[in-house]
Amino acid sequence: MKSLKRYAGIIVVLVVSILIVATSKLIYQGGFLKDKARKNVTYEKAIVKSIDTEKVQKDEKLNYIEVGMQNITVELRSGEHMGQVFQIKNSISRLYNTKVEKDMEIVVAILKDKGQISDITIYSYKRSNVIYALVGIFILSIIGIGRLKGVKSVVALIFTFVSIIFFMIPLMLRGISPMVAAIGVAFMITFVTLYLLNGRSKKTYCAIIGTLMGIVAAGIISYVSGKFAHLSGLTMENTENMLYVAENSSLKLHGIMFAGILIASLGAVMDVAMSISSALYEIFSLNHKLSSKDLFKSGINIGQDIIGTMSNTLILAFAGGSLSLIILIVSSNMASLQLLNLDIVGTEIIQGISGSIGVVLTVPFTAFICSLVYKKYPKSK
Repeated sequence: MKSLKRYAGIIVVLVVSILIVATSKLIYQGGFLKDKARKNVTYEKAIVKSIDTEKVQKDEKLNYIEVGMQNITVELRSGEHMGQVFQIKNSISRLYNTKVEKDMEIVVAILKDKGQISDITIYSYKRSNVIYALVGIFILSIIGIGRLKGVKSVVALIFTFVSIIFFMIPLMLRGISPMVAAIGVAFMITFVTLYLLNGRSKKTYCAIIGTLMGIVAAGIISYVSGKFAHLSGLTMENTENMLYVAENSSLKLHGIMFAGILIASLGAVMDVAMSISSALYEIFSLNHKLSSKDLFKSGINIGQDIIGTMSNTLILAFAGGSLSLIILIVSSNMASLQLLNLDIVGTEIIQGISGSIGVVLTVPFTAFICSLVYKKYPKSK
C-alpha cells in the first residue's frame, strides 16, 4: 500500500498525459495543411549499397566544404517498394551538402507520377537513431542520479512535452489567444511539476504562486514592450509559413512571440521560485520567531545570489538560439540607427530581457508570499 502511494502521483500524471494526447484531436485536428509543392512525394528509409562514381572537390572559397556529384546505388528499407534497388544521382552543393558513403543509412524523397516512381533524391542523413540514443542517455542519467525523484522528473518532462504539443498548440490553432493558452499551460506545467517533485506542502504552493506571478509579469512586460515597439511577432522566423497556417486555421499570430517568452522562461522562473521557497521554509523551521519582514529580507538576500546566474541562463539561451543572426549583424557594416530598429533584433532583445525581468521579479514575489504564508501557518506543512 505504501509503495502504491509513493507512485500514485507518477501514475496520475501519466494517465492525464495519455488523456491529453487522446483528446487532442477533439480540440483541433493536426496535419491539416496540404504540402502543395511536394504533394506526390513520400519519404522512406534507405541504405547506400555502393558509390558507383564520384566527382567531388573542395569548394574554392570554403575549403572545408566539398561539392560535386555522386552516382550511387541505394536499397529502400521501408514503404511499399522496400527491398528494391535504385541508381540515383546525389548533387552535393554548399546548401545541400549531403555526401554519402557505402553502408550509410539515409532518408530519400520519392516522387511519383501516376503511381510510378519518377525520381528519387537524397533528403537527409538518417539521424533518428542518434536522437533516440541521446534521449535514452538523458533519461537514464536523470533516473540514475535522481532515483525516485529522477523518475518523477522524467514524468514531469513528459507531461510538459504533451501539454505544449497536444494541448497548447491545438488551443492556439482553434483560435484561443496564444497568451491565454500559454498562461493556462504554464499553470498546468508549474502545478504538476512542483507538486509531483516536492509533494503537498507550503513551500510547493508558495513556489507555484511565485512562479505564476513571475511568468505573468514577463508576459505583461513583453506584451507592453512589443506594443510600444510595434512588434507583433510577424517578424519572427518562418513568418511566411506561419501566415499560411493562419490562413487555414484560426491561429492568431499577434500573440505567438509573447507566448514563446512565457514558455521559454518558465523553467528558470520555476527554479528560482522553488529555491527561494525551500530556503525560506528551512530558515523558518529552525527559527519560528522570525517576523514576516525578516523572512522577506532573507528571501531577497538569497535571491540576489540566484538572480545573476538565472538571468544569464535566459540571455545565453536566447543568444545561442540567435547565434547565426548575431554573426550576420557583427559581420555587416550596419549603422546603429538601422541595427537597433531592425524588427528581428528588437524581437530577440525583448524576448531575452522580458524573460530575465520575469526571473528577477520572481524573487520578491516568492519571498513576499512565503513571508506571509509561513508566518500565518507556522505549524502546517
